[in-house]
Amino acid sequence: FSTPSSHARAVSTQKRVMGQALSILRHTKTFYDGFFYYLFGKGRNSPYLLKNEDTITSLRIKETDSKETALFKQHARIHLFSLASNFYLYKKPHYRKGSYRDDLVDNLRNVAIPGTGIPLSIFARSRVLALGFLTTAYPAISLVASLHKWFMSRFETKLGDEFGTRLLAPDDWFSYWRLNCNVVGLHALLNDMPRGYEMENKWTFLDEGDKLGVPVSPFLKTPGIVVKHRNEEGGMGIHFYKNATAGGDWIIQETISNSDWVSTLLPPNAPLSTFRVITQSRASIDLNQKPEVRQVKALSCVFRAGRQGAATDHDSILFDVDVDSGLIRGGTTNAHWYRLGLHEALPGRCPWRSHHNYKSHPDGDIAVSGNYVPGIKSMLALVEESHFKMCPDVPFAGWDVVLSADPKLPVCLLEVNLSCNFFRGS
Repeated sequence: FSTPSSHARAVSTQKRVMGQALSILRHTKTFYDGFFYYLFGKGRNSPYLLKNEDTITSLRIKETDSKETALFKQHARIHLFSLASNFYLYKKPHYRKGSYRDDLVDNLRNVAIPGTGIPLSIFARSRVLALGFLTTAYPAISLVASLHKWFMSRFETKLGDEFGTRLLAPDDWFSYWRLNCNVVGLHALLNDMPRGYEMENKWTFLDEGDKLGVPVSPFLKTPGIVVKHRNEEGGMGIHFYKNATAGGDWIIQETISNSDWVSTLLPPNAPLSTFRVITQSRASIDLNQKPEVRQVKALSCVFRAGRQGAATDHDSILFDVDVDSGLIRGGTTNAHWYRLGLHEALPGRCPWRSHHNYKSHPDGDIAVSGNYVPGIKSMLALVEESHFKMCPDVPFAGWDVVLSADPKLPVCLLEVNLSCNFFRGS
């Protein structure tokens, strides 16, 4: 026989489970209502308004909503509109590819939802596949991810709230990156491909930057080079590269080394490790107005601390940097999003989540958090001025900034990314 206290606990648990289930159903309904509202309904052609005229009932902000709830609803509206806008952009011209579809396929070919190993480019190859993925697999994956966190927290997290975040207002780096890709895709298309978008081309960026006096990474101007293997013969092991300066496809540069200060934060044999700085240009809102430098502002900065033995800092720990003080804060990683192959779906093979509490570089336990980036203000001023000079007509730009060992060029810009990744910088 059960005691009154055990019966009360059972009733309480039952109510809690029912509440979580109803919350999941409510968020699922909001997802489908909102997605199809922006895909096929009135929201497809309505301008985005800060008030409630352009959204579904469940996402309208009420006077009684808390600040957190109001922000969640706004985030959900933006996310659902962004998902639906993929289908509008799909066959439209893209500033760096023949179409937005081509850009999706190209950029998602090495990205997989952690634990699946399946490149997302597969689902971007047709509208039908993409629609099927978003309406079936995406909600299911959101539920599985929410259950995973619920179990890992020993049932401390609220399952319904976590599901709502994953489905309607995701805060992972991938979702923010894709959101920004949609922003610039729409902006470029609707403004007839402003000239600033040409800076995405690595050679155009270097050539134009050099002409404008922007400290871009140095490049050789020799017409071409020949590279020979030291122990091959018979015409084998020899390669010719025509320089972009002479109309070729290759940018020929000497390697750049990390500054002494940057090197103290890295293990031996680490790659060139850059700072990703995101800038915003409000001059891109009205292209009929003359841009002013005050309209460009640095928003975030992330130090990409390369891993030992890696070729580039694409394999790195991502440390957030405070743009006001230069203080390096906690780090995270997104490497688990780049693990391809069905074997990555095996239990224990690929982590489903990253954590955000790195304080030290894992390759050598080198303290990184708590250090201050020297000259952070001059670094931010440099990228703001560069955005103004090179592409003020582009809303966002992600600059790869190098603190180098070359005393003649202690700070330089490797490249600019316009469909840029924030890497969760704050």
